[in-house]
Amino acid sequence: MSFTDLGLGWLYLDFDSFFASAEQHLRPELRGRPVGVTPLASERTCLIAASREAKAFGFKVGTPVSEARHICPQIVIVSARPEVYVRLHHQILAVIDTVVPVLAVRSIDELTCSLMLNEQARAQALALDIKAALARAFSPFLTCSIGIGPNELIAKIAAEMKKPNGLVLLPPSLLPEALMVLKLTDIPGIASGNAERLARAGVSDMGGLLALAPKQMRALWGSLEGERLHAALHGGAYIRPQTRRSMFGHSRILPPDWRAPHQIAGCARLLLVKAARRMRREDFAAGALSLQLRGHDRSRWAREQRFPAVLDDHALLQALNTLLRKAASDQALVRAKSVAVGLHGLVRTMDIHRDLLTVESMEAERRRWQVLSAVTDKLSARFGHSAAMLGVQLQPPGGYAGAKIAFGRIPDLADF
Repeated sequence: MSFTDLGLGWLYLDFDSFFASAEQHLRPELRGRPVGVTPLASERTCLIAASREAKAFGFKVGTPVSEARHICPQIVIVSARPEVYVRLHHQILAVIDTVVPVLAVRSIDELTCSLMLNEQARAQALALDIKAALARAFSPFLTCSIGIGPNELIAKIAAEMKKPNGLVLLPPSLLPEALMVLKLTDIPGIASGNAERLARAGVSDMGGLLALAPKQMRALWGSLEGERLHAALHGGAYIRPQTRRSMFGHSRILPPDWRAPHQIAGCARLLLVKAARRMRREDFAAGALSLQLRGHDRSRWAREQRFPAVLDDHALLQALNTLLRKAASDQALVRAKSVAVGLHGLVRTMDIHRDLLTVESMEAERRRWQVLSAVTDKLSARFGHSAAMLGVQLQPPGGYAGAKIAFGRIPDLADF
């Protein structure tokens, strides 16, 4: 199959400033106003999204709230509402599915569709139909940019080329010349560190990158991924490598009034229970637990506890308490401004083998704790996350813990 034969087989959809646009869609009083979304209600945090009106002032992800208010006193700062965005995300998917099936969700505001041969001839019309369906179902403030190309990577690049509310087609006949206007860091997978490594090898722009041979790309990337990228940029087939679940984790930046050692420890326990519930829903057990604390002085404290694979809250909380005691001993709790927990060493629950050296009474106790964890999971799913939990429960900062939206991970509604 030649590159030309691939046609326009991929459609990539990327919502514009999704969190901020979602707030403007849901709250009409915010429409037409500069809006910044923050992860929590604090003047010491930064923006995680900015509306197009706010972007006109130069605001972007990472802009401190204090700086935004100084430059634009009329900016409206709102706290993120993850549960609301997840519900809206599922409503959006249902609308898009009425036009063309969604093949894969890449993040809460990005998705991809594979077009059949009979759809490729009208790919542009399908994209316009998607935009019209979204406008009818929601509002003109919830817009998306769409890219169409011969593979998913090119379609994603095209979606970024004409934001906001853009539509760009990059057929194989325009490749790779149409990419010459881009910077190296505009290519997904080429971050600033990769760009610096390429510059040391004499590749400083897209012209230099596109002139490389497949084997040269493989050598520079140190893996087959270099050759895959070369083929994709020239309009060839591109298959995303399959990823395997390696951990369940949650993290939280803490507001200044939530940084006492007992509050940090309480937040860590909440995050762990959230992560453990997600892990059990996907039928995994963990053989290791990590705790990481970052300080206001940019210090970082991290430790890991290993154990035979377990899945119940009791065993995991005992391991966390061991790590928290170490953190207290190292004075890490008094400096922390963020906390993260992670469950690693994952194994499927069906693959857990009973230790022949474990006495029967200990095995029975472990089964009881597993049953109790299953019961608390069911109660939480039915009556809310705080319905049942081991130990003393603190009200988390901002009223939620763990259900953070990250690139590549959309929380289940059961996480809230």
